Amino acid sequence: MKVRQNLYLDRKVTDALEALAAGPGGNKSRIVNDALAGWLARRASSQLDDMLKLRLDRMSRDQARIARDLDILLESFALFVRYQLLVTAPLPEADTAALAVGRDRFEKFIGQVGRQLASGKRTLREPEPAKAAS
Repeated sequence: MKVRQNLYLDRKVTDALEALAAGPGGNKSRIVNDALAGWLARRASSQLDDMLKLRLDRMSRDQARIARDLDILLESFALFVRYQLLVTAPLPEADTAALAVGRDRFEKFIGQVGRQLASGKRTLREPEPAKAAS
């Protein structure tokens, strides 16, 4: 159902509407109706954008902090590995007992990393503050 409206438009807007409606299949009511419907839809989406903007900004900041922390971690690890390789003498290949101990330590290290990740515990995370006894 269509409802009749009486609107007052500026002369420039009226002239532009007349020119647009003068084309083939031109209908002023349809043009104004479509334009108003589009404007109202954009206004509603703008409100949604404003609501999501705060959340997206926070997520961007969190992601930037995670990237920074990862860079610090990787640089620290790389420096540690470089230092360890520079100061530790290589084992002679004939020392099978030392090589076996090294493999065993490595397997235990990998197992410990897996257990830590699976349990959610992290070595570098600050410990929870102890609750005061009542």
